[in-house]
Formats: sequence, structure tokens, C-alpha cells
Amino acid sequence: MFERFTDKARALAEGAQLEAQAAGASTVRSEHVLAAVLTGAPSLAQATLVGLGVDLLALLRAARDVPDGPDPSGRPPVDDTAALAALGIDLDEVRRQIEETFGPGALERTRASRGTGGSRRPRWDRSAKKVLELSLREALRMKHNYIGTEHVLLGLLHPGTGAGQEVLAGAGVRLDAARLVVADLLRDREAG
Repeated sequence: MFERFTDKARALAEGAQLEAQAAGASTVRSEHVLAAVLTGAPSLAQATLVGLGVDLLALLRAARDVPDGPDPSGRPPVDDTAALAALGIDLDEVRRQIEETFGPGALERTRASRGTGGSRRPRWDRSAKKVLELSLREALRMKHNYIGTEHVLLGLLHPGTGAGQEVLAGAGVRLDAARLVVADLLRDREAG
């Protein structure tokens, strides 16, 4: 699907990962996608929101203020130590053996522990993946062979896409109105 993304939409996906990392989140969620829409380069998604009378800065604050909630799968958080112990792995013993072999503080000297190149990017959770899927549907509905930021915004506006949609709804942004503004902006761009 990413091959259909415009350069700005690809940058938006990267921006969503950066937003999640900056928030200390373990997953990219729909509110991170919304924050990336708002902080990226000027785009049709931003122009759509402006056309709807939305205060972009207030919307960004609301998107970034969404608390890091429970896992959307409904599963409780996993205690890694307990989970590994259930498999017969004692983390204290593993740490002792590593330090015996590689010296005291060996684990603290790894790239991952320093955050330099070893850290993994957050994975996309169900709500963010749903936004991307709905972005594709919106592009197809408009008979576009690409996915732009405007399609991502429309994907965010579908019910059930998580906190990003809730933040937009709280600002009075509705899917049907946004579709009309997007269509007008695209018409103006083609005519202009």
C-alpha cells in the first residue's frame, strides 16, 4: 500500500512514528497520525482543516494530550520478568552471566541501551493501521490512484479509528463535511 503514498503522505507516516517516539509510546496510534498531519509540510489535509475553520494549534495540543491508554487489544500489560520466568528464564541470572563474561555494566554499553541506532521504531497499532486502510478506501472512492494526506485525514475521520477521530470530532470535524472541502480544494487545484 505504501507504494501508492505521495511523498507527503510517506513523510506523514514517518512523522507519526516520530510523534509516537517523542510521546514515549510503544505503538503508533491514530492520535500520532493526526499530530503528524498537523506538523508536516503544508498539505491538502491541513488546508481541509483550515477550510473547516479548525484551529490547527489547538487540535495539535489535543492530539498530543491524549493519555497513553491501555492496549487497544484489551490485553493487560505483560510483565516481561514474570513472562520470562514462566518460561524458566531468570533475568537476574542472565544479567549475572553476561556481566561475568563481558564485564560489569556490559548491558548498559549496548547501542540499544544508549538509544543510538539500536532502538526500534514503534509498531503501528490496530487504530493506526485502520486509518491507513480507510485512507486507501477513500482514495479509491475518489477514483484516485494515489494516497495523499487528504485521504489520510478522511481515514482518520471514520468512526472507530481511535483517539485521533475522537479529537477531530471534539473539534467539530465531520467526515461528510471534510469530503466536500477536499473535493473543492482538488477542483480548485485542477482549475488553477
